[in-house]
Amino acid sequence: MAISYMELALEEAKIAADLGEVPVGAVIVSAEGRLLAQAGNRIVTQSDPTAHAEILAIRAAALVLGSERLTGCDLYVTLEPCTMCAGALSFARVRRLYFGCADPKGGGVEHGACFFDQPTCHHAPEVYGGIEDVAAAKLLKEFFRARR
Repeated sequence: MAISYMELALEEAKIAADLGEVPVGAVIVSAEGRLLAQAGNRIVTQSDPTAHAEILAIRAAALVLGSERLTGCDLYVTLEPCTMCAGALSFARVRRLYFGCADPKGGGVEHGACFFDQPTCHHAPEVYGGIEDVAAAKLLKEFFRARR
């Protein structure tokens, strides 16, 4: 099941790239396996530095559920979340995080601040990295290669 949801996230990342956004896509699924939200980066499009795919998906899923808590929900994202997004996942009480490629430079889960390992983190989801990491990394490399 993880692969098909990650494929949806990869599609969102491709849409983001077509808009000139860094190609990151995210999908949120309920405990029952219902697709609640999907989004891609819209930082440039919305002139909003917080418009990361994860944040937009969290906001949309919370509206669908009518709750600020996404207890029992899983998030699939193509790139290791930054510290801001890791904090949002914690506050939303996301059950599991599945991510594509690691982000040694900007990641906040397995790199950088390692947010979920901090004593101030109130909730840490189960974390599974490396899902479709080759495809996710390829999208990012092609995007940045075209920009240089």
